[in-house]
Amino acid sequence: MFVPAPYRTPETSWMLDVLRGNPLALMTTNGPEAQGPWATHLPVIQDPTTTGEWSEDLSGGRLLGHMNRANPHWRALDDGAVVLLTFTGPHAYVSPTVYETTPAAPTWDFTSVHVHGVLHRIEPEEAGEESLELVRSTVRAFEGDFGADWDMSESVDYFRKILPAVGAFRVDVTGAEGMFKLSQEQDPEVRERVRRSFADRDSTRHREAARLMARLPPPGGGCPHAV
Repeated sequence: MFVPAPYRTPETSWMLDVLRGNPLALMTTNGPEAQGPWATHLPVIQDPTTTGEWSEDLSGGRLLGHMNRANPHWRALDDGAVVLLTFTGPHAYVSPTVYETTPAAPTWDFTSVHVHGVLHRIEPEEAGEESLELVRSTVRAFEGDFGADWDMSESVDYFRKILPAVGAFRVDVTGAEGMFKLSQEQDPEVRERVRRSFADRDSTRHREAARLMARLPPPGGGCPHAV
């Protein structure tokens, strides 16, 4: 991913926030030459068994995910395949009316993280409980972040029944790039108008974009807005 200097990740935690807050990734891999690349939207979490700090480019980390084994993409995946996982964070259209100047041009502010890695398939018949634990870890992660702490204990036997249809995998991360295009190229007062225009919208993604803009280090130092 091409990332112009003004839009580079302020710090690693920003990329991790996008991964955790927007876990429905688009996974792409190379397909047959005549068909082009494969692409599948699927939920991805950080491997809860990994510990320690993430590196600056996330290399050395591990992610877990799964897809429907009936998906032709699953059958096309070789163990050790190189994959790209794309996570899309807050984004919003910027109308030139916000700039209060002419000439001007509209744009789209957005946040995205591209994670590169090597995929390893987890086969239920070979891995025993590993696939089941991946599903349980996914439930725990998503119930904690987005759900209502649903107790899955009475549904584990059901998980076992549907497990043969689950294509579980892990991805050993080899690197990542984060793109945080949040009007950094504008003068501070213009960027602040953009931020306020986002914050005043009813849309959640607009308000999340405004919160990220408030966290940006201001030009010349000083303290960012409280969030």
